Amino acid sequence: MAVFGGIYNNYLALEAALRDVRARGVDAVYCLGDLGAFGPYPDRVYPLMYDGSVECNQGNYDNSLANDLADCQCGYTDPRDNHFARISYEYTYTHTSPANRAWLRTLPEQRRIQLGRYRVLMCHGSPRRMNEFLWESTTPTHFLEHLAERHEADVILATHTGIKWHRRLSGDRHFVNVGVLGRPENDGRTEVWYALLEARPGLTVEFVPVAYDHGRLAKEMREERLPEEFVETVLTGWWTTCLEVLPSKERRRGKW
Repeated sequence: MAVFGGIYNNYLALEAALRDVRARGVDAVYCLGDLGAFGPYPDRVYPLMYDGSVECNQGNYDNSLANDLADCQCGYTDPRDNHFARISYEYTYTHTSPANRAWLRTLPEQRRIQLGRYRVLMCHGSPRRMNEFLWESTTPTHFLEHLAERHEADVILATHTGIKWHRRLSGDRHFVNVGVLGRPENDGRTEVWYALLEARPGLTVEFVPVAYDHGRLAKEMREERLPEEFVETVLTGWWTTCLEVLPSKERRRGKW
């Protein structure tokens, strides 16, 4: 199965990821939410999702769009982060059709499937809160063990932070942040990422880089008058916004 999160209106990366997924012959494709934010032309994402038979969860962005809320429920506390979040949300809300917002309302917040012998729970931020940030450097293993036990899951898949990671837990259980397709993960690379999971019978997790026409995306973002800070991230692979939410270890990996 292929799993990704955070499309963030990046329909070009979604196209490229789905081409790669089809070439690999995977059995199923899942999205963990946040179809909108950051990029241009939100309504270009939805036909690709339908045509690609992508099963989708609700992220905080999707929940806000579906319910006509005033903000994205992103979970930021820093004023600068919230400033850019407001710009992104207002643009996405204005350019998402009523029909697509209605479809977002039908999506589940969580999804459970069986992958081989593994009980898989898919969510956006965490099983306990849609917009919870679970970072690799600050999330204790015993807390992940607790989530897996409480929610009766062998594998928990999440996203929301924008940075992929995988941790093996006791009893052949796993927590995987599957990454996002919408923007680079603050590593100086322009590629974005999704996760490939396979059970034969043990679980393997592979993170797959996706190259796409990021120059075209940047051009379209400028045409739509989105913040230049967003454009710079697409072109350089370094985050220029949403930095204050990063723990110190994750922030030190970046440029700023």
